[in-house]
Amino acid sequence: METQSVPFVVAIPARYASTRLPGKPLLPIGGVPMIVHVARRALAAGAREVVVATDEPRIAAALAGSGVEVVMTDAGHASGSDRLAECATRRAWPDETIVVNLQGDEPMAPASGIRAVAATLAAGAAPMATLATPIGSVEELFDPNCVKLVRGADGRALYFSRAPLPWPRDAFAADRTRLPDGVPFLRHIGIYAYRAGFLRAFAQLARTPLEQAESLEQLRALEHGHAIAVGIAPEPFPPGVDTPEDLARAERLLAGAAR
Repeated sequence: METQSVPFVVAIPARYASTRLPGKPLLPIGGVPMIVHVARRALAAGAREVVVATDEPRIAAALAGSGVEVVMTDAGHASGSDRLAECATRRAWPDETIVVNLQGDEPMAPASGIRAVAATLAAGAAPMATLATPIGSVEELFDPNCVKLVRGADGRALYFSRAPLPWPRDAFAADRTRLPDGVPFLRHIGIYAYRAGFLRAFAQLARTPLEQAESLEQLRALEHGHAIAVGIAPEPFPPGVDTPEDLARAERLLAGAAR
């Protein structure tokens, strides 16, 4: 399926508060607020509609003239998906609308990946989709900040975890300093696509034990019996911005891309 042929909207949740980087969406990268960079990536992907869902007037002001819509949402939302569910209702998107959830701290997200997650959802019957990419090192596999996943032969997620996953028993009993060949180690990329109807329903689901233990919201869908289709990202996703060091790296990447 040609990813460009799949119609989709992009919704970007953006909140001002951040423990490590207060005011993160408005921090400048190359003199432009980070949230504007994210919105530009969504527009470059060919979304038929790009919406930023926020509760902060300063974020709305920063997006004036950017070509994207802003939906002011409730300040009490516990998660980005809750904020997007309200956005989907306010925009009155039909249940079958493909909504891509692009995080507001992904200023370098490749347009091809945004299209790919929409195409992954459109290609099957799962109500939710995400992306993964191969893990390249033991350090990455054992890093709890790197979320791992395993998927079945049908391309659907079996589990997500911060722990090393899968565990090649015999290979790691002999040597844990390198990745054994032939094992499908995958890193989860935190971009999602949902049908708008499922997005609204997902926000109403009770939080689940595994979700809370791993601090991974996508496990709520699996624990409630909903399938998540997993596509392989067509090109690398640079890490998002969570720390001052991440911000400096994004600045360097942007400067390099502009040359």
